[in-house]
Amino acid sequence: MPARERYPHLPKGVEYAHIGWDFFILAAVVINLGLLLFDSLFLLAPINQTIEAISPSFHGAYATTIHSRFITIDLFFVSIFIADVLLGWAVAIAERRYHRWFFYPFVHWYDVLGCIPLSGLRWLRILRVISLLYRLHRLRLINVEGWWIYKFFGKYYDILLEELSDRIALRLLGNVQQQIRSSDSLTEQVIDRVIMPRKQQLIQEIAQRLETSVGTAYQHNRHAIMAAISELVSRTLRESPEIQRLRRLPMGETATSAMEASLSGVAQRLVDEVALSIHSPEFQRLVEGAAENGFDSWLTPDEGSDRVTEQVVYDVLELLKEQVNRQRWKDRYD
Repeated sequence: MPARERYPHLPKGVEYAHIGWDFFILAAVVINLGLLLFDSLFLLAPINQTIEAISPSFHGAYATTIHSRFITIDLFFVSIFIADVLLGWAVAIAERRYHRWFFYPFVHWYDVLGCIPLSGLRWLRILRVISLLYRLHRLRLINVEGWWIYKFFGKYYDILLEELSDRIALRLLGNVQQQIRSSDSLTEQVIDRVIMPRKQQLIQEIAQRLETSVGTAYQHNRHAIMAAISELVSRTLRESPEIQRLRRLPMGETATSAMEASLSGVAQRLVDEVALSIHSPEFQRLVEGAAENGFDSWLTPDEGSDRVTEQVVYDVLELLKEQVNRQRWKDRYD
């Protein structure tokens, strides 16, 4: 049963008692709010006279039976609501629903204040209706998401929440931009507080990425690289005057062909050795040393780099403001 999701450790009879009590309180609150609304309207002279003109008997019966005893009737409902608060508090303590036993009246403040029989606080009982409907919806006994009133208020609540959050975000981003414009040491702060503490990690990451990218690129393009090496050696030998004079000697063609093959093989093996040495600790130390030297020179701030860094950050924030300022709720509700 769906109630098991709310009360998994209770017997079925107790579960039904919980659900029955929820429906009883919901009905009591609705009746009480209806009486509050009707009695408030009954106090208005035009409405009072209209009711008396339409149905004098109902007007007289309501005035003598309910209106004259409205405080007593309301106190009867208040006693029910107080019993509901005390019972819910006891159940919350028994189920260890909150971190401390005295949290319940603070969490359900609207239930507590709604029990006070004052005209300004009686209307807080509407929140009790919303709370009960939410509880029944969570138990899957009702489905408020299909109600038109839920969709109506949900739509405008979503729009209001998005507009408020967008205005707050725009204000915060604007303040950050002002701080960037007014700050004279943004680049130095970024270097000292963000980059320098992670210098070694960044250098290792650069070396690792360089090793991986170069190794992968070489494996994928090895045949093309070897062909380019062979072509380079052949072109170099063809354009060399000494090799051309060697070709004109007896057995010169054979000698130059053998030399070309040998040089191509040596060059290809040299490239292979270099590619394999990329994964060696020596190469990694070499790359890390070069990256560290480049880091030191790159992180040396000057006036030009300060302006560039500030402008980049400022433009990024401006782009974020443009994205935040777009009213996406229009796309959802068109």
